[in-house]
Amino acid sequence: MFWTLPTLLTWARIVAIPLIVGLYYLPWPPREVNTLAAGLFVIVALTDWADGWLARRLNQTSSFGAFLDPVADKFLVCASLLILLQLDRVNALVALIIIGREIAISALREWMAQIGASRSVAVHMLGKLKTAAQMVAIVLLLYDASLPLLGSTRTWGTWLMYAAAGLTVWSMVYYLQKALPDIRAKAR
Repeated sequence: MFWTLPTLLTWARIVAIPLIVGLYYLPWPPREVNTLAAGLFVIVALTDWADGWLARRLNQTSSFGAFLDPVADKFLVCASLLILLQLDRVNALVALIIIGREIAISALREWMAQIGASRSVAVHMLGKLKTAAQMVAIVLLLYDASLPLLGSTRTWGTWLMYAAAGLTVWSMVYYLQKALPDIRAKAR
């Protein structure tokens, strides 16, 4: 299942990361770069939904796809946060909280899988809400302009990123609490 359509979409998400980052190193007007980066991010983020839907619909789920999909998501989010940090559009502490949580929960899931307790850290609605808030915030901060009826996307993106950081901490505490009984049981 290495070259299925869902897996190819996941690979495309990984390949698009240097394209999004690279846009900010081109000698183009900032308005054009911001628009292209935000648009590309939206397209790439939608492949996250599409690859999962297609994998289930076409019965092409695989352990490799289940591994690669969250890796691609984490690379995309972390690379985007680093660009936003460099552009001074996101607070360093917020970026650290989000990136640190991604690393910690990935390690926790790996450990729980090794001890046969991966169900206790299965994806929860709180994590999905965190992801949605963070993805919309990233788009707004990459775009960095004023829109009719919305106003400054940087202002909205900043507030939404703070909300995503709060959800990040909350979801990490949730996952740790869910894993704790299994961790205690295996420590004996």
